[in-house]
Amino acid sequence: MSVRINDIAPDFTAESTAGTIKFHEWIGDGYAIIFSHPRDFTPVCTTEFGAVAQLAAEWKKRNTKVIGVSVDSVAEHQKWKADIAAFAGAPADFPIIDDTSLTVSKAFDMLPADFYLPGADRTPATTATVRTVYIVGPDKKVRLTMSYPMSVGRNFAEILRALDAVQATDGVPFATPANWVPGQDVIVAMSVSTEDAKAKFGELDIRLPYLRFAKRPV
Repeated sequence: MSVRINDIAPDFTAESTAGTIKFHEWIGDGYAIIFSHPRDFTPVCTTEFGAVAQLAAEWKKRNTKVIGVSVDSVAEHQKWKADIAAFAGAPADFPIIDDTSLTVSKAFDMLPADFYLPGADRTPATTATVRTVYIVGPDKKVRLTMSYPMSVGRNFAEILRALDAVQATDGVPFATPANWVPGQDVIVAMSVSTEDAKAKFGELDIRLPYLRFAKRPV
């Protein structure tokens, strides 16, 4: 079964470049993002993990931990981290999970459960579907997922924007419009009456009876 939005993210224990990770325990009371990759020492993935490294201050500002998943060993990951740091000009201080067994990839439905088995002849194409992003909330529920083909590098400005939108609307009666960025107005949920919305959030910008914008409370 696929991992859907609002599912509890699969818990797991795995070895990583930061030692043994117990996923739910590791998340703690903040947010987490899982970035998965089909194999170490691949060009697109190196640029992506470089982007993750460069954004270390942004993740911290958002109380968000980041963790990588790649289907190689911890020893290979440690070697790859040197390449990532050299390319990005920033240390890759986040953990990368050893998923040689494909346990995490299967738990998150990143590839068909029993189709590709570990082997010395495995290539990045073999695990091409391991190209996903999951944003997980403090309650361990999946808030957002994104999947990419091997030929398309991830847009980390969009991943940060999506994280901001998730955090801005988590547990409050708001949604964000297309292309929203922090500081812009949010949409009042249809479950809230216009009268209640005005009382709670102040003056509204009503474009349509069901499309009502409000300033997001700080």
